[in-house]
Amino acid sequence: MAHTAGASLRHGVEEKKLDAVWEYQTSPLFTEAERVALDFTIAAASQPNDVTDELFAKLREHWSDNQVVEIVGVIALFGFLNRWNDTMATPLEEEPKAVGEKHLAAHGWNVGRHAG
Repeated sequence: MAHTAGASLRHGVEEKKLDAVWEYQTSPLFTEAERVALDFTIAAASQPNDVTDELFAKLREHWSDNQVVEIVGVIALFGFLNRWNDTMATPLEEEPKAVGEKHLAAHGWNVGRHAG
């Protein structure tokens, strides 16, 4: 989470939007397309997978087939990276650690096994 939060800031997401991601379903900072993509992401990252035909249809109302492929690709890539890094207790670099502490800790994030 800390890496993707930091990347979102580097790619132009405002801090107030990052901080509001926990309330994305009701925050006016998020579009309906973003809400559906985040709903889909949470469902796809769940074990077992919670993506339904209805959720896939809603996603396709807002995103092209190519964009859906990219969304699923990112979900799958970070699923792999999270499992790898958690299993290997990969130390977290200073920048994502600082982002996590600033923007994610209030919602339960901690460096955990990745303290180095």
